[in-house]
Amino acid sequence: MPTYVSIAPHLSVDDLEYRYRKASDPVERSHIQIVWLLAQGKRVGEVSLVTGYCANWIRQVARRYNREGAQGLGDQRHHNPGATPFLSLDQQKRLRDKLEQAAPDGGLWTGQKVALWMSEQTERKIHPQRGWDYLKRVGFSLQIPRPRHHKAEKDRQEAFKRDLPEQTKQIRAGHIHRIGWNYGAWMSIG
Repeated sequence: MPTYVSIAPHLSVDDLEYRYRKASDPVERSHIQIVWLLAQGKRVGEVSLVTGYCANWIRQVARRYNREGAQGLGDQRHHNPGATPFLSLDQQKRLRDKLEQAAPDGGLWTGQKVALWMSEQTERKIHPQRGWDYLKRVGFSLQIPRPRHHKAEKDRQEAFKRDLPEQTKQIRAGHIHRIGWNYGAWMSIG
């Protein structure tokens, strides 16, 4: 197992040092530091101690630099756009319109029901979790009505609130009562 790694002369040692000092992305800075130290003739073990990366990763960064040059350094995750969405924007609009209506079985829309609808639209199997994700993506959230007692009578509750006497309450300003002042203000509630 070699202890030295050869570095292709894409950039000079001075250019690597300049890029290392000016780099704003921390991953890119670490990768440039690895290549810079290897270009100075440092061993992989020494570079590992300085940077905190394992020897295998240092060799991978060096191979990528030798193959792609300075463009191969840095966080390559920034160039990953991710997976394509299951539904196009037009299909998402149709889903939103469909969600405004009642569910096919007359109940609430669930992730499973949305996934089934998505499967019909895309002609591929969609997991129920993705249905739930798309429920939230198009702007829906689970709404639960406030619980009410089964014997509650709305008109009697309104009459009770309407017939309450006007109340007053003494409100004290801060903690002034602790030092002996007993000032307060009477204010109407309601």
